[in-house]
Amino acid sequence: MLGRLLKEEARRSRHGSGAEHQEEGRQRARAVREALQSLGPFYIKAGQMLSTRPDFVPPAMIEEFGLLHDQVTPVPFRVLEPVLAEEFGARWPRLFREIDIDTPLGAASLAQVYRAVLADGTPAAVKIQRPGVELVMAQDMAVLRRTAGLVRRIAPRFTAVIDLPAMLGVLFDAMEGESDFRKEAAHMRTAIALTEDFKHLTVPLVLLDPTRRVLVQSLAPGTSIHTADPGDLTADERTGIGRDLMTLMFRGFFLDRYFHADPHPGNIFVAPGHPAHLIDWGMVGRVESNVSRSLVLALLNVAANDGTGLAKTWTEMGHPTPWADLAGFRTDMAALVPKATSASLEELNFGVTLTAVLTHATRRGIQSSPVIALLGKAFANLEGSIRRLCPELSITEIFGENLRTIMFGLAQETLSEQQAARTALELMIAAPGSLQQGREILRNLADHRFTQPHGNRDSLRRQQTIGPHAPVGAALVLAAAIIWNRRGK
Repeated sequence: MLGRLLKEEARRSRHGSGAEHQEEGRQRARAVREALQSLGPFYIKAGQMLSTRPDFVPPAMIEEFGLLHDQVTPVPFRVLEPVLAEEFGARWPRLFREIDIDTPLGAASLAQVYRAVLADGTPAAVKIQRPGVELVMAQDMAVLRRTAGLVRRIAPRFTAVIDLPAMLGVLFDAMEGESDFRKEAAHMRTAIALTEDFKHLTVPLVLLDPTRRVLVQSLAPGTSIHTADPGDLTADERTGIGRDLMTLMFRGFFLDRYFHADPHPGNIFVAPGHPAHLIDWGMVGRVESNVSRSLVLALLNVAANDGTGLAKTWTEMGHPTPWADLAGFRTDMAALVPKATSASLEELNFGVTLTAVLTHATRRGIQSSPVIALLGKAFANLEGSIRRLCPELSITEIFGENLRTIMFGLAQETLSEQQAARTALELMIAAPGSLQQGREILRNLADHRFTQPHGNRDSLRRQQTIGPHAPVGAALVLAAAIIWNRRGK
């Protein structure tokens, strides 16, 4: 049914644009969204990922899928109490001084969360999985895999550009923590280490040994960004939270290759005088090293207003089909990139910009990495969260602030000296400048002369316009110096 509705809407969206036609499209899109909502968490997450793929999902569907949320009517506590008994045994009441069983803090299709106080007086949040969820999830995964396999067989040309089985594989891997809270607890502990140096952002603590179906964690103060009043926070708190969230995401994409895949406003709690708490670590994404490096190059090209470089990087990260129009894609990127170079969140939806690249790539016959859809979803979620707090933040500025850390990490993370050199050279070539400049930098390093290389008039003018992106060059020079020093030892 969902497939027929999507196909029909895509066909209709190519014909006519009258008010009556648009209203019919919205009604059909609403029907699809409601169907996904009723089918449960996997379908909801799949719909959210589709909302970042305008390359093959019609506009009306994109708008409706953006409204998908996993909220359901709470079930009585007596339905969940047997889960506590099975996981903790008959002693479970002694673990808590009290539990507010009348009003759950949250209710989703997979679990409910209750406010509690532990036996030692520590405030806590208790997350309890609904009975029978694992079986439902396994059935949903099987149905979606069969559907993707059917699409591959009946539409090979479509699948050559949109690899649905691979996209679903990324989604299923990301959602492992949703069905086993021990994995979610492990994600939280990893995230705590990643945020320990942040002033304005943290992660709840795991308070009791987790089980497969019960997770007890520290209670996040305040309310979610979705309901909070930004005016209750100081300007420093708002911008600090926004910067820390963006920094965590950038480092997660490019260095840690491990990121919160669902940072929507309901999963970020804020309170005056406290760091923000990023909760619900059941859905975590991972990025392969070659993809993360290519994404760094892509964003460097955006920051440098280099559409041709972006097109080249994106094409190499993906898989051009035999019918790919690479020249057309370069033209598309040359027109798109200037719009994204210096806009603030108030002016630009960066997640949508990322998916705009996807759209052009797909239409030109270039298959993009399947993890991009999850990255796009996470970034769009995060943008929506930050926009509610501090829409004046510039993403390119925050990216520039983190480049030095990212560059050093990329240069030093591998054991192989040759791979480290290759990484630094790739970044030099992608940054504003030319291959000749990169060679001159290495030559100067070899002669122990750390002078800025001279280029032609056009290249010098490009360097002068970099402005806030100057740390790129500094980081690259230092990375090359590290490599050269290793060779000299």
